[in-house]
Amino acid sequence: MSKKDRPSRSEVEAAVRTMIRWTGEDPERDGLKDTPKRVTKAYEEYFRGYGEDPEEILSTTFEETAGYDEMIVLRGIRFESHCEHHIAPIIGRAWVAYIPNGRVVGISKLARVVEVYAKRLQIQEKMTAQIANAIDTVLQPQGVGVLLKAEHFCMTARGIMKPGTDLVTSRMLGVFRDSQLTRQEFLTLID
Repeated sequence: MSKKDRPSRSEVEAAVRTMIRWTGEDPERDGLKDTPKRVTKAYEEYFRGYGEDPEEILSTTFEETAGYDEMIVLRGIRFESHCEHHIAPIIGRAWVAYIPNGRVVGISKLARVVEVYAKRLQIQEKMTAQIANAIDTVLQPQGVGVLLKAEHFCMTARGIMKPGTDLVTSRMLGVFRDSQLTRQEFLTLID
């Protein structure tokens, strides 16, 4: 969606006031008067990933690796996202691995790629694939492994209400897909 097609801040705040009224509350009540502004600001934070390009984040690489060609794993990257079906929170951790093919990226960039995709309306399966595909496209490594574990509040706090349940998804590319040994090495590093 282009920026010009997006609703204005005042339109978003009016929508929040409507939702407050829909619940049976008075949006002009003292405790709720500033809620539409707060919710709009929170949504800007929750969904800031739409304004960032993960491939640009990964574009600064280093080739001075002294021939390093073993697995690189960033473990337990905490993320917060929102389910595209209910806009309910998804809280989880990501494990991202790759085997370089002559160049590496700063580890903070791996965490930022997770963050960019998390800060969009998501389903976990798509987010897992997006992270792996972006790393594979930009770095062109020997392989990429991504694993996400997350609790989905659309299932744990509503609907079937099964708190403590998490969803695990993975995407394996290159040697992570083709070599059982490489895949197993990665999976043993998951805590």
